[in-house]
Amino acid sequence: QVQPVESGGGSVQAGGSLTLSCTDSGYASSSFCMAWFRQPPGKAREFVAAINKYGIEPDYGDPVKGRFTITRDNAESSIYLQMRSLKPEDSAMYYCAVDPSGSGAVCSEGASWYTFWGQGTQVTVSS
Repeated sequence: QVQPVESGGGSVQAGGSLTLSCTDSGYASSSFCMAWFRQPPGKAREFVAAINKYGIEPDYGDPVKGRFTITRDNAESSIYLQMRSLKPEDSAMYYCAVDPSGSGAVCSEGASWYTFWGQGTQVTVSS
């Protein structure tokens, strides 16, 4: 059973850094794409980053390219999101997601492909 659980959110000033973690407590996601999405208050859920089962060729949404880095540790059944140079517009609930159909080298950016979701962790960036 895939059960993503996020941690690491918090409050930070603009320009600061945070690292989010997501662990699949069911230890069943090592063969699938895993991703981060975010949803600011009153706005739609947005793709942030995804990484394939090999832990290579990460993909990023345009607003975070060059500032965020997604990594993966299959031994820990975990992914991480290092966030640098944070901006107030990065404030959102961040969700970890697993695509059980994504066993290839390329991961989808579409939220509908991701079947398993965590509860989210809040990131707030103040100016």
